[in-house]
Amino acid sequence: MIKRQLYLDKLIRSMWNRQIKVITGIRRCGKSVLLFELFTEYLHNNGVKNEQIIKIELDQRRNYKYRNPIALCEYIESIVSENSGTQFYLLIDEVQFTQKVADAENGGIEVTIYDMLNELNGYKNLDVYVTGSNSKGLSSDIATEFRGRATQIHVFPLSFAEFYSAIGGEKSKALESYMVYGGMPYILSLKDEGDKKHYLSLMYRELYIKDIVERNKIEREDILNGILDLLASQISSLTNPLNIANTITSMTKEKLNSALVSKYIEHCTDSFLISVARRYDVKGKSYFNYPNKYYYTDSGLRNARLNYRQFDPGHIMENIIYNELIIRGYSVDVGVVVDRTKGQNVQKEIDFVVNNADKRVYIQSALRMDGDDKTDSELNSLLLAKDFFKKIIVRMDIPHNFYDNNGIFHCNLIDFLLNENSFFF
Repeated sequence: MIKRQLYLDKLIRSMWNRQIKVITGIRRCGKSVLLFELFTEYLHNNGVKNEQIIKIELDQRRNYKYRNPIALCEYIESIVSENSGTQFYLLIDEVQFTQKVADAENGGIEVTIYDMLNELNGYKNLDVYVTGSNSKGLSSDIATEFRGRATQIHVFPLSFAEFYSAIGGEKSKALESYMVYGGMPYILSLKDEGDKKHYLSLMYRELYIKDIVERNKIEREDILNGILDLLASQISSLTNPLNIANTITSMTKEKLNSALVSKYIEHCTDSFLISVARRYDVKGKSYFNYPNKYYYTDSGLRNARLNYRQFDPGHIMENIIYNELIIRGYSVDVGVVVDRTKGQNVQKEIDFVVNNADKRVYIQSALRMDGDDKTDSELNSLLLAKDFFKKIIVRMDIPHNFYDNNGIFHCNLIDFLLNENSFFF
């Protein structure tokens, strides 16, 4: 059992803060284990009895009746109101399965899970925790629907540090496995490579795609699949809905509207399957509308999407670095700087502009720097920033970390992933 200490600590810090704890993340990333096993174990170790913990798993048939938010609320109220001197913990799993219902006792007004959770949160002897796997069903409207009374904790698939803590062994081999199969927790229980590939492919097809299609009532699943294929093959590359629409049009000979592509991409980000990194003008201090970069939440799912035919270690490395920075809680953009030498204005890219409040770090991802052209390319973008923020190149081809003559920090990828203090703000 991996302790997921980062997320467990966040839960512990938020206990009895009079807010609803909302745990979000892609399905099968470990939210339920975090809440129903790790957090429950913590409660037991600190004297909380089983009867004080109310567990409702809405994806289980025995709890289908509680998908009706009124029935759910009435059940919980019957417990906490009759035992006002006892502290209770309410743990609800997969809250996106709840439905909107008409409240017959109040003129047929529509009632949602938000209304009921806000009502339950009013009980001083009840601490509320819920999980959800889709932002349209939960996280995108936390601020408004929960009236400012929610603490969001977003859970990711295993980081490389978590992954390595479970398998141990030679670090380079562990990283190779992580780059291919990713960090979905169940992967750790599978030893055969064929079983791992089958599991990820099955999950992608039977869980994630079906969730997106059913929740958003998508009529053109073929177009959705085409978009996901392109995003998987172009991770870490700049693109936009119009380019994707034109590419699919050229392949299918069917005119495709970029607005539909944009909408389908939004559904994929709402399901936490992919995420978007926007481009930021380092000097102009403003964002570009397009193009953006798209990253997969898990590299194993990305590889499964392409049936393991397109293994691009450089792009996968960049994807993993992006996810690691997000897991650590940083704000991450794609940087744009302008090279005005030789009378030209040429836009160049800094892979990641990493912000933590008023502090900043620039990061380049480089699989290797084994030639003058590659070295110049990576260094020039960082030097064009012309400021005093720390600049880092994360690499796979160096045995140890060092600073070069330009003051740029060269960091080994494994060290970066295993050591949160590999760079400092």
